[in-house]
Amino acid sequence: MRRLVILTEGEFGPHHAKTAWGVIRYGTDPISAVLDSTIAGRSISEWIPGRDIPAVATLAEALALPEPPNTLLIGIAPTGGRLPDSWRRTILEAIGAGMEVHSGLHTFLGDDPEFSAAAAAKGVRIVDFRRPPERMNTAVGRPHAPGKRVILTVGTDCAIGKMSVALELRKAAVAQGDRVAFVPTGQTGMMIDGWGVAVDRVISDFTQGTVEWMVEEGEERGDYVIVEGQGSLDHPAYSSVTLGLIHGATPHAMVMVHKPGLAAHDFDHRADVSFPIAKLPRFIKLHEEVAGLVAPSKVVAIALNTMLFPSDDDARRVIEEIAAETGLPTDDPVRFGADRLWPAVREAVDALPWVKGALPMAGAR
Repeated sequence: MRRLVILTEGEFGPHHAKTAWGVIRYGTDPISAVLDSTIAGRSISEWIPGRDIPAVATLAEALALPEPPNTLLIGIAPTGGRLPDSWRRTILEAIGAGMEVHSGLHTFLGDDPEFSAAAAAKGVRIVDFRRPPERMNTAVGRPHAPGKRVILTVGTDCAIGKMSVALELRKAAVAQGDRVAFVPTGQTGMMIDGWGVAVDRVISDFTQGTVEWMVEEGEERGDYVIVEGQGSLDHPAYSSVTLGLIHGATPHAMVMVHKPGLAAHDFDHRADVSFPIAKLPRFIKLHEEVAGLVAPSKVVAIALNTMLFPSDDDARRVIEEIAAETGLPTDDPVRFGADRLWPAVREAVDALPWVKGALPMAGAR
């Protein structure tokens, strides 16, 4: 059994440490501590209610806990996915203590000569979750299995909760008796669910084929298949992975994830240019048009991230405003749960003409 210490040194926040937050919220492995000297001595419950996990300043402190960790998990997802140089010493210390190292960075720690030699000497594994599979297949236009419903989370920006929304929808669906599968398409989802592919590391020619294969696997696991979204269709850096997911998954329906109050995309490469967040009604239509180039799909609900509205009253007011603006079922499933949103999604998906058989699923142009 893995027992984790999650390394976030100086980065423990919902954006840059989204891997840490996702694993803490939704993972099943016990967590001994978060390793971050900037918040040492505090409890993670200050940020994530109900998660009474200590923050420690050193790996030695974590190893001295009554239930010490046996795995060091890299808890950040920085732009470009590179390992901070200052973290090398901690990783080598963990390997020297006989711990596994699990990473979702684009920098493959297992390919680092110093890390790999140290791991071989101690007989421990380095697991790089973003390492792509050996299979290299283009999409073949596989039809969905009869009776299956495929739903993709899409979004107006990166790192706003597409994975969290998918997991909250699954949680509510299972509680209501539905057989639902989650398809992880990023490193954090893979760490949580134990399978999947980080599609942003797959060669572009094989992205749709990889997604098509994962959806097929998802259909073996559930009747409703919720595919984790990535990127944003209009993001200047990450739009390609979104397009690959839309055309690879050929979802019957989409759930649009949006963070109200966020003005521009997270794109810090050029200070002289700002890329504003799209307006919802037009962006919804754009997703349906882009999906329809391959197979019909409809945005059936809005899932909000109301983090920028601290008061529940303000958050509920924004939810009502966006529901009125879009005419779609709207809620914040992370903040308020998905018990109301999931039945609306299920009902809307089941009523779609290409689900009921009144229209073909493919060849919609």
